[in-house]
Amino acid sequence: MIDLKNRYEVLIKKVQHLGNRITELEEENFKLKRVKDEAVGEMTIVKGIVKGIGMNSPEMKKAKKEIEQLKADLARAKEDHQFDNIVHAKEIKEIRKGKKK
Repeated sequence: MIDLKNRYEVLIKKVQHLGNRITELEEENFKLKRVKDEAVGEMTIVKGIVKGIGMNSPEMKKAKKEIEQLKADLARAKEDHQFDNIVHAKEIKEIRKGKKK
């Protein structure tokens, strides 16, 4: 009988300990859920910001316009360079003809 009573008391203590542990884990779970919810909220904000800086944002439109301007400037510079090469080639040819005389 004493053995059963001791076993009963041990089991009661284990049940109490498990009950306390369950309460601790529930509190930790609640905290983790709150952290997860905050992280999801922050991700939503970041996604909104990133989407706002997307292909049609004022910043992107400005960058595209600047890129097009730079491409046009580069094309003009290439044309100028080709023209200069032609002019210089003619000048060199004329100089060589002058030396032969």
